[in-house]
Amino acid sequence: MRSSKVVPAAAAARLIGDGDVVTVSSSSGLGCPDAMLAAIGTRFQQEGHPRRLTLLHPIAAGDMYGIKGIDHLAKPGLIDTVVAGSLPSGPSSLPMPEIWRMIAGNEIRAYNLPSGVLFDMHRDAAAKRPGVLTKVGLDTFVDPARQGGAMNARSQAEPIVRKVDFEGEAWLFFPNIVPRVAIIRATTADERGNLSYEHEGALLGGCEQALAVRNNGGIVIAQVKRVVKAGSLPTHRVHIPCNLVDYIVVDPAQKQTTQIDYDPAISGEIKVADDAFSFGDWCAEKVIARRAAMELAHGDAANLGFGISANVPRVLLEEGLDGHVTWAIEQGAVGGMPLLGFAFGCSANADAIVPSPTQFTYFQGGGFDISLLSFMQIDRGGNVNVSWLPSKPYLTAGCGGFIDITTHAKRLVFSGFFTAGAQLSVGGGRLTIEKEGRSRKFVREVDHVTFSGAIARERGQEVRYVTERCVMRLASEGLEVIEVAPGIDVRRDVLEQADFPLAVASELKTMDAALFEDAPYGLQLKEPRRA
Repeated sequence: MRSSKVVPAAAAARLIGDGDVVTVSSSSGLGCPDAMLAAIGTRFQQEGHPRRLTLLHPIAAGDMYGIKGIDHLAKPGLIDTVVAGSLPSGPSSLPMPEIWRMIAGNEIRAYNLPSGVLFDMHRDAAAKRPGVLTKVGLDTFVDPARQGGAMNARSQAEPIVRKVDFEGEAWLFFPNIVPRVAIIRATTADERGNLSYEHEGALLGGCEQALAVRNNGGIVIAQVKRVVKAGSLPTHRVHIPCNLVDYIVVDPAQKQTTQIDYDPAISGEIKVADDAFSFGDWCAEKVIARRAAMELAHGDAANLGFGISANVPRVLLEEGLDGHVTWAIEQGAVGGMPLLGFAFGCSANADAIVPSPTQFTYFQGGGFDISLLSFMQIDRGGNVNVSWLPSKPYLTAGCGGFIDITTHAKRLVFSGFFTAGAQLSVGGGRLTIEKEGRSRKFVREVDHVTFSGAIARERGQEVRYVTERCVMRLASEGLEVIEVAPGIDVRRDVLEQADFPLAVASELKTMDAALFEDAPYGLQLKEPRRA
């Protein structure tokens, strides 16, 4: 049986019409249907079509490390609007992605919405419901009382979220954007179009995106590595069935993720030994991760975000406590060892990989115990910004799942350096600031509210802010310094380096000197909390 669904990428690109709404399944360089996106960009260069597309990206498509993703489409006239949970990001040493140039230049409309909400919008579009009613995003930049998710001036004139009163409470309503084309990715398709994900590091939300398109009369294009005989895929291995797939594009060279052709530990086919994971270089960043780890309790189900916090699992491994905490990341991995750098979003040795929309339902409802996240800016109200730097927006990816995760989290730990670019040395049980940072991160008002301190107080969330030189908590009147690093003068190095007054606890503690020694520090996890 020869499959009539298999077509060249160029032919699949011609199926997309002017003005179509196209939803793309990806998570940066993980699971990105890059060959298919490249074919659309090539067709536009050759024919001038498709034009004026609206793109939906629940998680970023592409990165700055080798997978172009959405940048294949970043051409004047091709994109009208992009609605994304996140976008390609990276260091200032790499060129700015073209999609960010278009957004910053007001060439297109662009919106940043929480990733989980975008997946919810797909589910509701599939079920012919009007949209998503949620508390996720209240009093953040997604709230229409602030920016309403608009990423540039051109977008502000056309809001896509409303604040409504329902049963006497304030909610955010996100009207559905119904997609006509879904571009998804898997490892294997059989001749009928059944899809399996055995070499993938995540399932992401391809099934929900395909459902939204199928139920609204559109087309689903699946990029895969290979095609096999009809009926040869074990039933339980099929994640997306053939009735949801219209066309198959084969790319034998598709990478598992950026710079990784294939690692069976990422897809859960094998488990690797603990010595496959490094403990990380000794530096102030590792000290912050070590202190953040002290907020964990035995048996915690802990969400983990990108940045400094991603190093915490390596801290537990070095301390002989691997397995005492179960990690859960938004791409869908549960358990195992979350990877670092451009491979973040994947986990080796995971216990399970669930679809991202399922993981976000877990996060939005606060079913986990604690979240370890990072920060770029913090202000006097305890608000946190991770989503926007006006001068260099491409250094951030947008909010991603940050807002979904923090909305109902019981305990939150935000980690980062107190100032940007400080020259620090750690050792001998103390911290030394050799040169103060070039810019402040504790500012009167953050550029973007990605986490609302006011809402956290209303909900009774327990919030800690961990830096290399002190630990703070969110108190009723603002931020309070509760610990200071050995070697640090609290007035000179903490209070005078913030743009707003910080309270100091009456019983100010000194951070454990063992944190500042390049050796295991005897981490003691907290006792489990009882409901």
